[in-house]
Amino acid sequence: MPFRFADQPKQSALPRITLRAGLLRVGCATLFMFGGAGIVKDATATNETRTLSFHHTHSGEDLTVTFKKNGRYDEAALKKLNWLLRDWRTQEPTTMNRQLFDIVWEVYRDVDGDKPINIISSYRSPRTNAMLHRRSRGVARHSQHMLGNAMDFFIPGVSLDKIRAAGLRLQRGGVGFYPTSGSPFVHLDTASIRHWPRMTSDQLARVFPDGRTVHLPSDGGP
Repeated sequence: MPFRFADQPKQSALPRITLRAGLLRVGCATLFMFGGAGIVKDATATNETRTLSFHHTHSGEDLTVTFKKNGRYDEAALKKLNWLLRDWRTQEPTTMNRQLFDIVWEVYRDVDGDKPINIISSYRSPRTNAMLHRRSRGVARHSQHMLGNAMDFFIPGVSLDKIRAAGLRLQRGGVGFYPTSGSPFVHLDTASIRHWPRMTSDQLARVFPDGRTVHLPSDGGP
């Protein structure tokens, strides 16, 4: 399969299932397993208070904000995040997908981050995205950044490999890995479950030693 930068191209998170009774039973069991795990995790997080600290590498702005209090989103805090994560080239904000902040918070907690999250890119206006797409094949035409669904970032003192692994383990949305970029970063978004560049079976096995994942390795197998 040719390599694609997939912050927006959608690929199926699950292998194609033929209509055989045995495979259908396996598929149902798999969906129940992951669905059930999500329900348990959401239940334990119902009354959590969640705070994040950010540094925007382009605007130079810093923000520490409690975006969730007792399990409820704080609308005033979300407005501050919308402005911080605006298109820094055009100064255009958007309404960011609030679920993105939960994903970033859970990754930050998983990697034991203790320094502000350094933002490389978040919202991109259609005009900015079109300009970047013309310059680089690494920028998708219909990027999740244009929908307020994505964030590119790194955490000082935490390896990109560790951040990627934490994002993969969540199995919620897309995880992109850009260690050779001018400013190396990990991309997280709220779209379909996928990752790029695709990891080998051995690499995924190190992240999921029990084999319980819907991510597909580069060889296309389960």
